Amino acid sequence: MNKKTAIVTGASAGIGKATAILLHNQGYQVFAGARRVDHMQDLAAQNITIHALDVTKPASNQAFIDAVKKQCSSIDVIVNSAGYGSQGALEDVSPEEAKNQFAVNVFGLMNLTQLVLPLMRQQHFGKVVNISSVGGQMYAPLAGWYYASKHALEALSDTLRMEVKQFGIDVIIIEPGGTKTEWGNIAMKNLLEQTPPASAYRDWVTNYANGSFANFSTTPEQIAALILKSINARKPKTRYQPNFAMTMLVIAARKLSYKMFDRQMFKQLNGMFKSK
Repeated sequence: MNKKTAIVTGASAGIGKATAILLHNQGYQVFAGARRVDHMQDLAAQNITIHALDVTKPASNQAFIDAVKKQCSSIDVIVNSAGYGSQGALEDVSPEEAKNQFAVNVFGLMNLTQLVLPLMRQQHFGKVVNISSVGGQMYAPLAGWYYASKHALEALSDTLRMEVKQFGIDVIIIEPGGTKTEWGNIAMKNLLEQTPPASAYRDWVTNYANGSFANFSTTPEQIAALILKSINARKPKTRYQPNFAMTMLVIAARKLSYKMFDRQMFKQLNGMFKSK
């Protein structure tokens, strides 16, 4: 019996790495892609196939998918986990950084998905799992381009779900909240770099950088288990959040008036965003 094939991007750390390991342990033939191939050697040691992948380069995406097709006759699952969080006040973030946020989180992800869809259509089966965020349904200060990229990803995912349903393909959105990964440290590094010393938002940025990612409790392994649950579901939900608190946050963002949500968000972030 042939193993099912799963592609996982962003597999050098965090959710992507945890997902690649879990799917491998569940019997999938896993192909793990990331820019930092040296960070995937532990995956290779477990007989997971690793491949250099820069999702912002169409040629890199094509080479990755071609390599998978050479070894497998089917692609059953793609988990689009590659991504990062651009942080900073909208007044401060450069156009180049804004474009790169979309290049990674939206355009690269969709390009890879385009490349696997013909085979999924042919086999009349496939699971496209897009790692979004609760930020895909809400907003907050100092991460406008990140939220915008996740809103775009969710709109594209919803559209794609309707387009490919006729071919037996499911499109699933995973919406983590705060997760214990290197994502937070990288995001804070980007935030400080994007903010000039004389920025009008510097006090906000300093307070945010010092306290925003200190108390995350969800682990990458828990998100990986949620991804597996969605893949195994005969009729998967359109969206999955990792816990009750994140589900309630999404509901609040969708149900409250914008002004009421603004007030609740500022109340929650009051200490963090106090100016000196």
